Amino acid sequence: MRTAPAMFARTGAGLALAAACLAGCAPPIQSRPDLPAPEQVTPQQWAAGCEPWDDWDKPAPPYRIHGSTYYVGTCGITAILVAGPAGHLLIDSGTEAGAKVVLDNIGKVGFRPDEIASLLHSHEHFDHTGGHARVKQASGAHIVASPAAAPALRSGLSIAEDPQYGLHEPMAPVAVDVLVRGGETVRSETATLTAIATPGHTPGALSWTWRSCDAAGDCLDVVYADSLSAISREGYRFADHPAYVAAFRAGLQRLRETACDLLLTPHPSASEMVARAASGTLAGGMSCAAYADAAEARLDARLAEEADG
Repeated sequence: MRTAPAMFARTGAGLALAAACLAGCAPPIQSRPDLPAPEQVTPQQWAAGCEPWDDWDKPAPPYRIHGSTYYVGTCGITAILVAGPAGHLLIDSGTEAGAKVVLDNIGKVGFRPDEIASLLHSHEHFDHTGGHARVKQASGAHIVASPAAAPALRSGLSIAEDPQYGLHEPMAPVAVDVLVRGGETVRSETATLTAIATPGHTPGALSWTWRSCDAAGDCLDVVYADSLSAISREGYRFADHPAYVAAFRAGLQRLRETACDLLLTPHPSASEMVARAASGTLAGGMSCAAYADAAEARLDARLAEEADG
């Protein structure tokens, strides 16, 4: 297993926290005296202000999910910050407009955008990575991408192998610094995020898993699972791409086999995140296996529809 290189300088405090977290979990980060007091709300307050399948760019307040894992996205598009004392990991940036909300929210939870060490992705469409260039400019973060997603990020355009090729507006291109494949990791001093290759919605889609621990020592396996929906442009047939379908199914099986105490998704409502947040915690609820099963059922239905057509 190859690990992406460290994205920031080591500090004594970072090494001490890393030593206290031998399992690769992310302990909670202490408040910063040099920054304004954190303003994040409770999960219930976030859910009260956001609707299921809400607008992609609708501003939403940030909230702590668990330990050092924070929701910093909009109402309609998820962005996840895994905080570390010497640099943070951010998964997804939203649209170009939504990225401003993400950057503002990172400040609201008590951190600075220039402390983002690495910017990761779920899948390479403009609603999730359209803000990468903006976050890169604000933070200087390393851009981490799967080999199949990297061409789309570098050009700002979907690649021809994407089932939705030609449907999405272009993104601002951004240079890719680190390539990561399924099973490989991106690390800070206090968190190890492992990539899970889950192609299907796009060729380069990744899901991510990490261990999160709170101040009381309660540790959870968190999974940020990609969208996994079998949708496409008009005229595309999944049945005409058997290798792609096989890779799609293999990714779903990897997701089923991943330890999953807390499921997060790029579109919050895809895993009932709004409803779960309204209950006060996102832990429990939909499992990764149930999420994968539902995605495979939709894939099977799409293939059956193509066979009938």
